[in-house]
Amino acid sequence: MGSTISCINVTKSFHGDGIKINALHNVDVEFQEGEFVSIVGPSGSGKSTLLSLLGTLDQPSTGEVRFDGQTSKLKKKGALADFRFENIGFVFQQFHLLPTLTSLENVMSPLLTRKVSYNKRERATEVLKQVGLEDKLHSLPSQLSGGQQQRVAIARAMVNQPKWLLADEPTGNLDTETGEIIFEVLTKLNRKNGCGLLYVTHDPNLAARADRMIEMKDGGIIHDSSRGDMV
Repeated sequence: MGSTISCINVTKSFHGDGIKINALHNVDVEFQEGEFVSIVGPSGSGKSTLLSLLGTLDQPSTGEVRFDGQTSKLKKKGALADFRFENIGFVFQQFHLLPTLTSLENVMSPLLTRKVSYNKRERATEVLKQVGLEDKLHSLPSQLSGGQQQRVAIARAMVNQPKWLLADEPTGNLDTETGEIIFEVLTKLNRKNGCGLLYVTHDPNLAARADRMIEMKDGGIIHDSSRGDMV
């Protein structure tokens, strides 16, 4: 059996201006390594908050997020950073590329402070080839289209060969045709590399093509297609 991520009765609240906002409430869900899961719902439904907790960028207010049965709450900040590096890749709506670095250098950037057993430049070159950018290794972000920049960001997320790829509206800033290309790149990586792909999107057509679709509303999961019923 592969790796798993589980939410157990997870609640997440935010406080501001004397107001308490419940972004997630009583979420119970499990994901298996290798799954391609789309997460859909209206703005404010809790999709991005859930992804942030699954990626250990934040911690739940109550409940637990568990990785292979172990709670993330037991990990110190340094250990969490190591865990993320070894297990999780992130792709966001904004590309977050460093403007003065080439494609190759941007993809290598997560590896620069890490001791690894492989050649960093060769690994970065290989993942850029996987996303179809072998001819853009030495291009700056300003010399790339939006879709090409997002492919660089995807390669950067995959350079450490994570078990999980968390994508938050990765096609949100792209036109339909370019968004389709990015979607195909992500699904190809999911199939080829066997990493779990958790894909937050507002696009119902893209969402329907996942192996499993989770629908959220008002901070809770209202439908999980793996169960085949409303939850």
